[in-house]
Amino acid sequence: MMALPFYQKHHQHYDRAYRHKELQSTLSQYQKEEKRKSAVYSHGSTAYTRGSAAYRHGSAAAYGHESAAAYSHGSAAYGHESAAYSHGSAAYDHESAAQSRRSAAYSLGSESLSKMSSAYDHESAAHSRRSAAYSLGSESLSKRSAAYSLGSEAYSHGLKDSNIMIEDRSYKLSPKAKRAKQSLFSEEKENKAIDYVVPVFTGRQVYVSGITDTEEERIKESAAYIARRNLFATGEGISATRVATSSSTEEQHEKKSRKVAIRESAERLALKKTLEETEEFHRKLNEDKLLHAPEFVIKPRSHTVWEKQNVKLHCTVTGWPEPRLTWYKNNVPINVHTHPGKYFIESRYGMHSLEINKCDFEDTAQYRASAMNVKGELSAYASLVVKRYKGEFDASYFHAGTVTMPLSFGVTPHGYASKFEIHFVDKFEVTFGREGETMSLGCTVIIHPDIKRFHPEIQWYRNGVLITPSKWVQMHWSGERATLTLAHANKEDEGLYTLRVVMGDYYEQYSGYVFVRDADAEMPGAPASPLDVECLDANKDYVIISWKQPAVDGGSPILGYFIDKCEVGTTHWTQCNETPVKFARFPVTGLIEGRSYIFRVRAVNKAGISIPSRVSEPVAALDPADRARLRSHPSAPWTGQIIVTEEEPAEGVVPGPPSDLHVIEATKNYVVLSWKPPGERGHEGVMYFVEKCTAGTENWQRVNTEIPVKSPRFAVFDLAEGKSYRFRVRCCNSAGIGEPSEATEATVVGDKLDIPKVPGRIIPTRNTDTSVVVTWTESKGAKELVGYYVEASIAGSGHWEPSNNNPVKGTRFICHGLLTGENYIFRVRAVNAAGLSEYSQESEAIEVKAAIGGGLLHAAPSPPYDITVLESVRDSMVLGWKQPKIIGGAEITGYYVNYREVIDGVPGKWNEANIKPVSERAYRIHNLKENMVYQFQVAAANLAGVGTPSPPTRSFKCEEWTIAVPGPPHDLLCTEVRKDSLVLLWKPPVYIGRNPVTGYYVDVKETEATDEHWRSVNEKPIANKFLKVSGLKEGVSYLFRVRATNQAGVGKPSDTTDPVIAETRPGTKEMEVDVDDNGVISLNFECDQMSPDSKFVWSKNYEPIEDESRLAFDAKGGKSKAAFKDLGEDDLGIYSCAVTDTDGVSSSYTVDEEEMKRLLALSHEHKFPTVPLKSELAAELLEKGQVRFWLQAEKLSGNAKVNFVFNDKEIVNGEKYKMKVDHNTGLIEMIMDKIEDNDEGTYTFQLQDGKATNQSSLVLIGDVFKKLQNEADFQRQEWFRKQGPHFVEYLGWEVTADCNVLLKCKVANIKKETHIVWYKDGREIMVDEEHDFKDGVCTLLISEFSKKDAGNYEVILKDDRGKDKSKLKLVEAAFADLMNEVCRKIAVSATELKIQSTAEGIRLFSFVNYYLEDLMVSWLHNDAKIKYTDRVKTGVTGEQIWLQINEPTPQDKGKYIMELFDGKTTHTRKLDLSGQAFDEACIEFQRLKQAAVAERNRARILGGLPDVVTIQEGKALNLTCNVWGDPVPEVTWLKNEKPLTADAHCILKYESGKSASFTMTGVNTIDSGRYGILVKNKYGTETSDFTFPLL
Repeated sequence: MMALPFYQKHHQHYDRAYRHKELQSTLSQYQKEEKRKSAVYSHGSTAYTRGSAAYRHGSAAAYGHESAAAYSHGSAAYGHESAAYSHGSAAYDHESAAQSRRSAAYSLGSESLSKMSSAYDHESAAHSRRSAAYSLGSESLSKRSAAYSLGSEAYSHGLKDSNIMIEDRSYKLSPKAKRAKQSLFSEEKENKAIDYVVPVFTGRQVYVSGITDTEEERIKESAAYIARRNLFATGEGISATRVATSSSTEEQHEKKSRKVAIRESAERLALKKTLEETEEFHRKLNEDKLLHAPEFVIKPRSHTVWEKQNVKLHCTVTGWPEPRLTWYKNNVPINVHTHPGKYFIESRYGMHSLEINKCDFEDTAQYRASAMNVKGELSAYASLVVKRYKGEFDASYFHAGTVTMPLSFGVTPHGYASKFEIHFVDKFEVTFGREGETMSLGCTVIIHPDIKRFHPEIQWYRNGVLITPSKWVQMHWSGERATLTLAHANKEDEGLYTLRVVMGDYYEQYSGYVFVRDADAEMPGAPASPLDVECLDANKDYVIISWKQPAVDGGSPILGYFIDKCEVGTTHWTQCNETPVKFARFPVTGLIEGRSYIFRVRAVNKAGISIPSRVSEPVAALDPADRARLRSHPSAPWTGQIIVTEEEPAEGVVPGPPSDLHVIEATKNYVVLSWKPPGERGHEGVMYFVEKCTAGTENWQRVNTEIPVKSPRFAVFDLAEGKSYRFRVRCCNSAGIGEPSEATEATVVGDKLDIPKVPGRIIPTRNTDTSVVVTWTESKGAKELVGYYVEASIAGSGHWEPSNNNPVKGTRFICHGLLTGENYIFRVRAVNAAGLSEYSQESEAIEVKAAIGGGLLHAAPSPPYDITVLESVRDSMVLGWKQPKIIGGAEITGYYVNYREVIDGVPGKWNEANIKPVSERAYRIHNLKENMVYQFQVAAANLAGVGTPSPPTRSFKCEEWTIAVPGPPHDLLCTEVRKDSLVLLWKPPVYIGRNPVTGYYVDVKETEATDEHWRSVNEKPIANKFLKVSGLKEGVSYLFRVRATNQAGVGKPSDTTDPVIAETRPGTKEMEVDVDDNGVISLNFECDQMSPDSKFVWSKNYEPIEDESRLAFDAKGGKSKAAFKDLGEDDLGIYSCAVTDTDGVSSSYTVDEEEMKRLLALSHEHKFPTVPLKSELAAELLEKGQVRFWLQAEKLSGNAKVNFVFNDKEIVNGEKYKMKVDHNTGLIEMIMDKIEDNDEGTYTFQLQDGKATNQSSLVLIGDVFKKLQNEADFQRQEWFRKQGPHFVEYLGWEVTADCNVLLKCKVANIKKETHIVWYKDGREIMVDEEHDFKDGVCTLLISEFSKKDAGNYEVILKDDRGKDKSKLKLVEAAFADLMNEVCRKIAVSATELKIQSTAEGIRLFSFVNYYLEDLMVSWLHNDAKIKYTDRVKTGVTGEQIWLQINEPTPQDKGKYIMELFDGKTTHTRKLDLSGQAFDEACIEFQRLKQAAVAERNRARILGGLPDVVTIQEGKALNLTCNVWGDPVPEVTWLKNEKPLTADAHCILKYESGKSASFTMTGVNTIDSGRYGILVKNKYGTETSDFTFPLL
């Protein structure tokens, strides 16, 4: 058998639709056991029948059927059941399982009947007999029901051992029977009444710590509700017995007496109140912790007070997020800065107060407290009436009291005016405790006057939330002392505790913090226990548990947490997870419907496991709809009727698929799914199977293979971290398993919630002798932040202790319990459900000692100075002064002015000019005497008190100023001091002269310079009351003053400023403008020199911003932001921000029209961000003819998504399209396998990266598409062609340096068997050599190329893999281009011109490699084209091109040019035939000419003589030869080189100087020898020899 999960090991028969034989046999055994136990019930049936009969007759006679119906679960129910029990054990044999439920019902019924009987014993005497019978019956029933209870208890113990829940009768194996129509107490149909026994279940009575009585009742109600629902859903366990009732009994129908009616009415009211209280308790217990609008728990109360008395308005507000509360006076917001010391506003932990100091008649108004958050706004109103006291009184009595001792006036609930003084004596201070200890907080409260029967209401709050008594918290009020006791302190109890004493319309409160330390770990080094364990999203068999991580990890990191559960009513704890989980939320499954559970959490590290946390509140495993019905209709006490109507079950209906399936939470350990039940499911319940598959596949696997789940929630475990999964759900019931739901989107397994970032800027400030205030900046971008833990350490010790054990929200915390005089350092870490952040940087060390104002020593300010008169009239004068140089560590709250008369130089008594402090540094003193001389002094005040007054001023005369020019400006202030500039502010003169002020002049000089060095900064007057002074020298000290001007002239200069050094101090930061992701434009200023009392003050054009309709201000820590709501022309100006309680920290930013346009453009870009692209969408062809669409973004995150759209329809990855997105490089591409006709259109890539979007389109239509398609087809064919031997470069031609034509091509993919064949005009060209394909090049050389070589050439490659061919047409224009190139090569090969003298004249010539007639040759002489004649002619001999000049003359001298035109370009060769070159050529010509004449006229033998003459002896020999010469040559014949003399035997003849003959007659042997002829004249000689042998 397959192993079951740990939460199913004891519940193998979890659902009746998936039972097996083992379960059936187990049930049969229990039925036999029940039969045996049923005897216990049968023993008491007779007594029970008698008692019930007595009760039935008595109740019917006394109260009739109406009374019986009112108590149907008691008297009537038991009366009608008596017949069923009279049959004995047989009834139990059939309904043995129902008896245990009935016994519980009888037990409850007997208890109620016993109480009723005691009530009825006191009724009238007329009913005494019936009451006695009723009492006897009740006693009998009580005894029998006790027996039944014992049997039930024994039976329950048996069930506990077997872990089988017999309460659910739906396990019966037989099919459901149709339910008959049933009615209860039907009096209309033949007086027949049908009675039902309704089982009422109670929770087990085993005590479990942490559960209140009310919670136990709620658990009982939950169990009873499930029992009733299962009972009537199946129709089992309900027996109907028809009881015949005599007509005489029905007639005993008496009217109710007045007393009975009153009693019943009272009981109904009591029941209604109980139901309302239960409903209210459940509502609070399950209060929605999500967002909700503000709600005033306590509204401010109206007050009537006397003048000069303090008053404090209080209210308490709840809401989430925490509402922001604003106080209004007559609908005008109260600004504490404009009235220093007048108002004091405090807000902490939801409690808010407005204190008004020294009330005067002007404070009479309506005050409004307005609370607002994201869910809405709510206001509460209170009126304040300030009365003036007309009699004599002690003014000190009405002086402002302390915070804890105000005086309050008004009308009490008793209707008379009174005054209450509430004093807290013997108060509880900051308290420290430890987990498990008992802690007590107390205060003695003294209230004066003490009014009898008017007792105070004592309220206790923790962190602003009202505390109600429970087992953990007890409250006591003795009449003088209020105490609160924490019986078993836990870290959840840590917080700010407030005691509020309410007297009618008045109350006072006192607060103190309670710290709860961790209990000692059971194992050394183990972590502290978690806290705030809560149950979320509970359902039938599922609940999510959440908790907070502890502050102490024991010295080693926490590895995770174990979650334990315990069924309410037992003490057995079961661990829910086998391996620790780090995420502070965990889904617990496998709960049993209808049962209640509590949970606890334990932390674990390498040292061990912590002690368990405090247990959670009990939670019932119920459907939320059932829980809601249970809350609205509680089940106890059950006094109504149950009417069951017939409903035909929809048998055989297979449920439909669930809907709205989605992932509600995903971590690296689990994924939680949620869905809605199907609409089509019949009348029986459905269960669910969950399936999963890896993203990108359709391999679905069932997660819960054996047991389906009942809740529409499920947690899937055992998933691989980092992988993507999809999920779907199927419904099932007895009819079968339905179709699956739609699958979820792919979900990556991993923590979606990041651990918070480290908090920053830890600033400690002094508070008291034992405490320090620690502030920090919040973690940036933290989600679901729980709070912060603060730790403290004595500097140098290295030992850290937690300052709080319950995370605090906000960025400020007071660390108590420190050692006075020690130096401490602090660090902070943030926490959320994902874990704890790293520790922040350690703060600077601070000494623990008392301080005021956040670390500033307690001191009154020094005296103001430079007091001057700004205006003087007949009866008043206006004074101005400068702020004290030492403000005493606290903000100046106001000034007090004194004056005195000076008569004849003798000063008089000082008089107060003002009673209320003035906040401005100028004040008009009234009621002065004209022409009287006065002296003045001014004193400043702060929280510490009023400082020392200034020394008396010089004497001023009170008289009317009549000068025409304006008075001096005042209150000069230097701000935004930098190394080369500063901004000077001032206020206008009080006295303006006769005409309005038209402008101001600003003067400056160096501090050490004399008055003659004052110079004006501005040449023309400026209308503004501020000026930025530039051009200052760094490190130089300056003084400034201002003069006002009007039409009459320039007035008196103001007092000079204090010396100001032009320098930029270290750490100075400038104001920055920022545009966030939502397009909100804001000005931001940061200050790291703030004290706790420092505040940011914003101004526009250096005037306070009173209208906040254009700007929204926000300050957190040391940062302040002013966000524009709608930036426009109305917002143009200079915005500045100054930080109070610092050394002049300030900065400004100018928003002009150009800057506004830039910011608006940037805002639009951020509001509607675009993904920046490096390149737009483009298309290119790949090797196989595929089309690649691509673009590249500058940057893409891992969450970026791309949609591929063609003609407004999305296309997906498949056979035709292959998509790829590279998030690292931003490259996005889509490859189309083959482009076809229907692919013509528009292609679009749509990008989305967070909020940023962009898209790029490419239009492929018309000629553009056709061209791309053709190129793709060609490329595709090319790819197939290249699979065999193919041409890389097709056939082309090249002219060699020898002017031969070389046809060549480049081939690839060649092997030995590849053949190449050349063709010309279709005829194969025979090639002597085979190609070796060296370097993949094939060539065909055509030498002496000419027109005969024109034609179509083709070369073919082929082998067994295929063939490829290439053609080259060398005809017409192609041939002409080739010939031009050949001619060009010939022309380029021409040598330089040379001179050659001949016998005829002078020849100029040049050699070429090869000559073609197509090469056009022309000659120029002195740049003139030569006209050819018989004397001057040109020609070509072989490769020589020449120009012949016969019989040269001096006119032939000059420059000669030979032009060779190849058809496109003319190539030239030049020669200078003049001077020496010409002379030498002519001399050589003459010589050659003479030599030619001599050669032409010399004697010579023209021919006729042989080399050898052969003749027979005795024969005659005759030889003749021709000779030539001019003059006629002489002829001599020789024999053996000797002259031969003519004779008869040898005859010699010479005729006409042209013919010479030799005749020899009768040849004999003597004539043999060598003969020759010699011709000679004056030009030369020549011989010719022959041999004459004799035969």
